[in-house]
Amino acid sequence: MEQQLVDLLMYSIPALITGIIAYFFFREHIKNENNRRLFLMQKDLKKEALPMRLQAYERMTLFLERIVPSKLLIRVAPLSSDKNDYEKLLIDNIEQEFEHNLSQQIYLTSDCWSIIVAAKNTTIQLIRKANMSEKTDTANKLREVILTEMMENQAPSSTALAYIKEEITTIW
Repeated sequence: MEQQLVDLLMYSIPALITGIIAYFFFREHIKNENNRRLFLMQKDLKKEALPMRLQAYERMTLFLERIVPSKLLIRVAPLSSDKNDYEKLLIDNIEQEFEHNLSQQIYLTSDCWSIIVAAKNTTIQLIRKANMSEKTDTANKLREVILTEMMENQAPSSTALAYIKEEITTIW
């Protein structure tokens, strides 16, 4: 009986050790396979998403270029001599451009989007501030004041454009 117990242990222990080794090996193998599949899926998704992300950066670059006050003033001429109407027209134009590109935020980082929103808001504030100036009494004078401000200071969208360019270099 004792001999049978020893024989049973002699056959069981190696089988048990082999089973434990096989368990850990297959567990690690399955884990590696899952990681490989996940990596390949992410690689495919990135390949498909990269053109959309680049297009979003392109569209936001175009938006920022279009709201540069000097370019905006050339593109949007006053409809009357009333400075308040012209201020509203300029701001409405910026807001319309922004709303047209609102969906692009899902492809941009949150920092980049925040900087773009800040550039838009700063541009609007610049227009409002110029309209409140004592020198401004007509729409054409408003244009002059804004252009003078742009000669003295950098456009608010310049910072956002620089950030976009920097962020795109990290994609490559």
